Amino acid sequence: MRIGIGYDVHRLIEGRKLVLGGVVIPFEKGLLGHSDADVLVHAVCDALLGAAGLGDIGMHFPDTDPEYKDISSIKILDKTYELVNSKNFKIANIDSTIFADAPKLLSYKEAMEKNIARSIEIEPECVNVKATTFEGLGMIGKGEGIGAMCIVLIQSRKKTNT
Repeated sequence: MRIGIGYDVHRLIEGRKLVLGGVVIPFEKGLLGHSDADVLVHAVCDALLGAAGLGDIGMHFPDTDPEYKDISSIKILDKTYELVNSKNFKIANIDSTIFADAPKLLSYKEAMEKNIARSIEIEPECVNVKATTFEGLGMIGKGEGIGAMCIVLIQSRKKTNT
């Protein structure tokens, strides 16, 4: 078994949609980024890539590549899953936390879990999304950005001779 950790943070700006876990969330601001800037999915991708020893999201999906301009991060997760799967790993579970003082995210949690699970072909019960605030502290607490952190557990599909 292998463990990976991922983290991402993006600035909130006006004039963009807010997308978290592949869900468009009604809010007056969205996240700035080359893709749709879905910090939750980016954290999941980094955790998966790290666990599989495949580098990081910037290595595979650079923000200088026009192919990824405004792309749905769920599509990036699809491609990340293909990379992890090609190394003969199975995803056991995902646990993640979104850091945001606003908007409130509880009513979107289940849809986020289902989107992520569908993309990486595991049961939604194996994906956990939590949200917490920074209590007004720092950039996230002041409403200037949103962050996410993720930990994943993967296991080899290879049979071992014992």
